[in-house]
Amino acid sequence: MEKYEPNKKCVVMSRDEVRAVDRWAIDTLGIAGVVLMENAGRSCAELIKEKLSNITKPKVCIFCGTGNNGGDGYVIARHLLNTRLGVGTSRSRSGYKVSVVIVGDRNKVKGDAKINLEILERMGQPIKQLILDDGDIPGRVKTFAADADMLVDGLFGTGLGGWLSDEYKQLIESINAQNRPILAIDIPSGLDCDTGEPLGAAIKASYTVTFVAVKKGFTFPGAAKYTGEVFVASIGIEPASKISDLSDESD
Repeated sequence: MEKYEPNKKCVVMSRDEVRAVDRWAIDTLGIAGVVLMENAGRSCAELIKEKLSNITKPKVCIFCGTGNNGGDGYVIARHLLNTRLGVGTSRSRSGYKVSVVIVGDRNKVKGDAKINLEILERMGQPIKQLILDDGDIPGRVKTFAADADMLVDGLFGTGLGGWLSDEYKQLIESINAQNRPILAIDIPSGLDCDTGEPLGAAIKASYTVTFVAVKKGFTFPGAAKYTGEVFVASIGIEPASKISDLSDESD
């Protein structure tokens, strides 16, 4: 994982290039989507552990959407819980406390995300749910995030292109209002991947772990107040030499 610096040469990708890389990895190379998700989530978990290393019993609250961004969140939760349980380490059992919140209908979680959600459930991890139509979004977010040392934004990925609904704007503003460090998975939710502009509202992350390459929107003035520090993580394949070809294929 490498930290992004604006004055440092790096690979920058648009939304369409991101999608092309995913298709190439899955359809051409034959890497299962669940493997890509595992690699992405593990990288995020590693950075969380690094940033919370000075806290004795760290607490992390992960807000997951119903798509693949949420699936990355379930992988993060599992890796943190494995540390809490002392799996493969010498740490005691009193390690990470993890709260997982699905925003939306749990039944809409499909595919690779569902696989990782069901693993968490079989591990005995309680899964909380936030239905935006139920009201009192600020109050419920405050309850979920209580005593958390870090929040994780797994609501939306790079594919978000439309204006946020009032409920999602309120949700994002409520998460920001907790005044806790936030780690965004791939991109701060609500930020346009290509323009770096908020789509009504956007998570103001302390850290963003983005996958494969820096997203185009991160390079625009003003984006840094939403992304915070940006770290580029591998999903298990490095397509840098093929990006121009992939871009042509996506046209």
